[in-house]
Parts: sequence; structure tokens; C-alpha cells
Amino acid sequence: MHKKWLLLITVLYTLNMQAQKYKDLALTPPMGWNSWNTFQANISEKLVMQTVDSLISSGMAAAGYNYIVLDDGWMKMERDSMGNLVPDPQKFPHGMKAVADYVHSKGLKFGLYNCAGTKTCGGYPGTRGYEYQDARLYASLGVDYLKFDWCSSEGLNAKEAYTTMSKALRVAGRPIIFSLCEWGNNQPWLWASEVGELWRTTGDIYNCFDCIKDHGTWKGWGAVQIMDKQKDLRKYAGPGHWNDPDMMEVGNGMSENEGRAHFSLWCMMAAPLIAGNDLCGMTKQTIAILTNKEAIAIDQDSLGVQGYLYQQKDSVDTWIKPLKNNEIAVCFFNRSKHPVTISYNWKENVVNDTLSKTMIDFNAITYSIRDVWAKKIMGTTSKVLATVVQPQDVVMVRLSIEGIKKSKK
Repeated sequence: MHKKWLLLITVLYTLNMQAQKYKDLALTPPMGWNSWNTFQANISEKLVMQTVDSLISSGMAAAGYNYIVLDDGWMKMERDSMGNLVPDPQKFPHGMKAVADYVHSKGLKFGLYNCAGTKTCGGYPGTRGYEYQDARLYASLGVDYLKFDWCSSEGLNAKEAYTTMSKALRVAGRPIIFSLCEWGNNQPWLWASEVGELWRTTGDIYNCFDCIKDHGTWKGWGAVQIMDKQKDLRKYAGPGHWNDPDMMEVGNGMSENEGRAHFSLWCMMAAPLIAGNDLCGMTKQTIAILTNKEAIAIDQDSLGVQGYLYQQKDSVDTWIKPLKNNEIAVCFFNRSKHPVTISYNWKENVVNDTLSKTMIDFNAITYSIRDVWAKKIMGTTSKVLATVVQPQDVVMVRLSIEGIKKSKK
């Protein structure tokens, strides 16, 4: 009897371990590139190789973008006779393992897409009923990241469906970042922290800064609209589990100031930084935005705290993001289409963030102010910050005591 109980306990322990996602993945928000925003299902082996090369030559890889993720459209319209997913031989003539190997050979990581339902959003084979089989395939290919959508999911319980896939990935034995893409319909922030590393909080982004695109049965959201939908979600984010406001549209038609504001706000929200533009045709301005290491450092700060809207005044939103070593980032975002002059009195604006336990009284301590985009010191918090925020643009600063010490040397 003792041996039977021991065996039962061992089995239950093993099953419980298999049910848990891999630990220590995505301790900072993932960074990379996804094919959907620009190419939809028009993807290929050649596109992957060109994108990898551009990611490296542009400096994006050096800046931290390390995931190359192929979205919908990579597979044939039907599974094979054994029920396996099959890469489209026209798009990927050497197979998906060769593509993954090429990505890995460049020091990068590789991701694929599928869906919790019976069909993907593009009509390709979904994963419902094939979770463990598909997970084994991804592991055998060397996949490092799985984006998992929510189309054709009628009758499914989101928490159960995503938990099943999470367990399947764990059993497959390869650490794979699991990106839940069920559009926030079932409040994944309440249950997904033990299921995956990031979860979409809204419907799809649209390549505009401030608009709503009505597709009839669903809506696409501009960057500003998505930002506004993140209210009250910050308490659910942290190392290994992130709110995902969707892939970025920087470089997809926005003006330079709009792209800078879009990128800055994603950094302030500790959002995954997944580029969605054509990396092979970037302007110098787009590259400069996407590779601003000071802005990226704010997003990737190891404290892992999502920023919050501190105040709204005269069409200017003030965002605050606590950072490690009791530093903070502050972003002044001008929603309007005209310049706004601000006078920000630090001593009248005490930071008291109970979530991160960050308390800063500028009457008692002075910080150096560094402009993240101009890349220069703007003075200290001992004086009122007087500056102009351009239309639909930002002034983004990092406050540091260390900066004061350096300036005195």
C-alpha cells in the first residue's frame, strides 16, 4: 500500500509540474518582429532571411530585438494524413526547421503562430484537438515563441483552452514563450499569469495614431485608443507576465512625432516591443525611434513595473514609470494637434506609487533630468521644468540621482 501511495503522489506531482509554465522566461518584456502588420499571410523563407539581415544591419538586434515571429499563413490549408501541420512548400521550400536554424545561426530566436480554435484567422488549420501534437512539432522545429490567436473558437472556454496549450508546451519539453492573443475578451490579466508570458489586452492595432477603423464585425484601434484601454491593468504585469497592447505600427505610415510618441508610450507601459513594419525599407527616422536605447532601457527595466497615468492637464498626459534604484521615467504626451507649453513643478508633484512602493518627495531629494530623445541633461528637479511638447509628440525624461553625481565631477 505504501508503494502505491508513493507512486500516486509521484504521478500527481509530475502532472502538476507539467501543468506549470516554464519559469524565468520573459523577465523583461519580449522584443522582436512579427510579420502580420505589414505582410499578413504573404510571408516566405526569403522574407525571413531578409528580415533577419535587416534586423542585424539596422542595429535593432544590438538594441535587443531578438525574436523573429511568423504570423498566420505559414502552413498549408490542410494537415497531413497523420494530422501534422505542414509548412507551405511554395513559401518555405526548405521546410520550417531550416528557417528556424537560419534564425538561430544569427544569434536570434524564432517564433510561429497558431490559433486556439479549429481555424486560424486566415482560415488555416487551428490547434483545437491537436494541442499536444502541435506543441511537440514546435519543440522539434526549435520554436522559441508561440503567438496563439482566438479565431474560430466558438464554444471554447478561453482559460481552459489556453491552459491546455500551456500544459502541452510544458510537456513538449522546450522553453517557449507563450503569447496569448484572445484580444482581452475574457480578461486574461485575471488568470493568465500562470499560463503564459504575455496576453493581449485589446483587439488589433491599426496603422494610425489616433483613430478607430471600423471593419464591420470588429474594430481596429489606433495607438492612442489602445493606450487608453490599459487603465487599471498595471497591477497584473510584472517579470514573466506582461500586458500586451499589441504589436507596434512605428514605420507603417505614422509621422515621426507620432511614431516617437507611440514608441515612448509602449515603453512607459512596459509593453512587449514587437515591431510590425517592413525592416527592409526603414527610414533613418524609423530606425532612430526603434533603436533608442535610452527609451528601450525604460521598457526593459528589471523592476518590471508598468507605468501609469499620473495626471491630465491642458491636453497633456503625464505618465510615470518607477524604475530600479529609485529612479523614475516621466513622459509628457501632448494629445492635441498644436504645441503646448508646460511648466511642471516637481516639488508640487510627489510620487507615491503604492504598487511599486516608490515614494519620492522632490522637496527632500533632487534628481537630474535627462531628455531621452534629445539625449541631454535638462537640469534638475530643483527648478520648474518649462518646455514645449510638440503636437501629438512627447517629452520623455529619466530622473536619476547618479546623473547629478556625474555632472559634479
